Amino acid sequence: MSQVAMNKGTGGNGKSGGAGGSQAAATIGRQLHESPVVAEAIAKIVGEVKAKSALITGAKPPVEGLKQSYEEFMKRAADVRGRGLLYPYLGSGVGNGALVELLDGSVKWDMICGIGVHFFGHSDAELIGEAVKGAVDDTLKYGNLQSNFEAYEFCETLLNEAKKHSRLRHCYVATSGAMANENALKVCYQRAQVVNGVTAPRVIAFKDCFMGRSVTMSQIGDTAAYRQGLPLSTLVDYMPFYDPVAAERMGKTKYIDMCVWHLMQYIERYPKQHACFIFELVQGEGGFNTGRREYFKALMESCKSHGIAVWDDEIQTFGRLPRMFAYEHYNLGEYVDVLCVGKMTQVCATLFTEAYNPRPGLLSGTFVGEGVSFEVGRRVIERLRDGDYYGENGRIERLHEGFVKQVHALAKKHPAWFPKVAPPHEIPDIAGGLGGMMRFTPFGGNKDKIMKACKTCFEEGVIVFYCGHGPHHIRMLPPLGVFQEKDWPAVFECIERGLARAAE
Repeated sequence: MSQVAMNKGTGGNGKSGGAGGSQAAATIGRQLHESPVVAEAIAKIVGEVKAKSALITGAKPPVEGLKQSYEEFMKRAADVRGRGLLYPYLGSGVGNGALVELLDGSVKWDMICGIGVHFFGHSDAELIGEAVKGAVDDTLKYGNLQSNFEAYEFCETLLNEAKKHSRLRHCYVATSGAMANENALKVCYQRAQVVNGVTAPRVIAFKDCFMGRSVTMSQIGDTAAYRQGLPLSTLVDYMPFYDPVAAERMGKTKYIDMCVWHLMQYIERYPKQHACFIFELVQGEGGFNTGRREYFKALMESCKSHGIAVWDDEIQTFGRLPRMFAYEHYNLGEYVDVLCVGKMTQVCATLFTEAYNPRPGLLSGTFVGEGVSFEVGRRVIERLRDGDYYGENGRIERLHEGFVKQVHALAKKHPAWFPKVAPPHEIPDIAGGLGGMMRFTPFGGNKDKIMKACKTCFEEGVIVFYCGHGPHHIRMLPPLGVFQEKDWPAVFECIERGLARAAE
């Protein structure tokens, strides 16, 4: 029997005949998922994926005979969507780790991975096996009323890691990062009302934050274009994110004291009116900006002393920093009341402490995910847990160091492409970010040039994206679960050609 089928039958889920159930008491569901026919079928599918995936060995341009049909697919997609795609990306359905094939037969280095979703890259045989295993379920969608146990097994696996360095105890899953954030906000609102006896309608967030594109999250996110035409019904007070250049000029202690003073102005102006402070410990769309522990700690302690929930948004950071959780990296787990994760977990989730466990009825949903995502998501967390990714000498840190070296070498070769970012938006280094969240800043962070560079790099064989709000940066979220240090030169050869065209 394949390992995939063995896991399905004995992993402690509902198909194993129940906790402590005897072998004789096996359900028909267990019989199905332990069937040699199913195991053999999964093994054949995985084997075929491996064989076809192995044919993809490097970046290459489109196949001449497929260009016209690809353009037709692009037009159909644009007609359905109402506008053209930002990138002309339509996958063929197969890849090999960090390489992905498109419908035009071209192969590209995928350095953004659906904005951080595919940590183990394309056509990962084990994860495809888990997905097929989940697809055998009687229904594809799980919900609040009807669910197989895989949803709770996913939550158990996630919570087992979260509990190690925090007070987080419970987990509720959702279909998107925005919905996980919506659930987190509801939990914070309700807790504030219980503690204070009055509704606390305000939230605190960092400048340049991004929370998703629901009506409420678009208002909290600090990008005007994402809330154009929306009624502003959510009350948000913005705090500065940590600025290393300003902190160096003022002195770190004075800078932190000033920012705490800034926070206290909001708290004193609106007493008992703030339900939560939303922390992105590393900003995503805001620019892959990183902070310092003492800065976050000072703000969190001020929140704690005034009954304001500390909500840690790790939708993008989870799993790809030098520690599994960003709060672990900064040693801040004791302060976290509510946490959101998503993207690479395949299922988005809101975690909370016992004190923030909401009353019945606050969190619910017809759809909370599907068996495929729960099976794959659980295995992703297990592989992160059991791999050599974390710590000072972990795989993530080593790959980040390789990225920084490549950027500096490119800047030395082409200094005209890397002018200093002008005040007041200076940055400490043209290569920034943390762990698997990588950014670099050509063309002085000029938005038009950065946008052009993303498209020319795509055409030259590497998929990257942008972030920041002045300066703008090119960002990467590579599939570090499969990416190799030896692959950096090939990736940066594509980037060099793309930047050369953008510099024209």
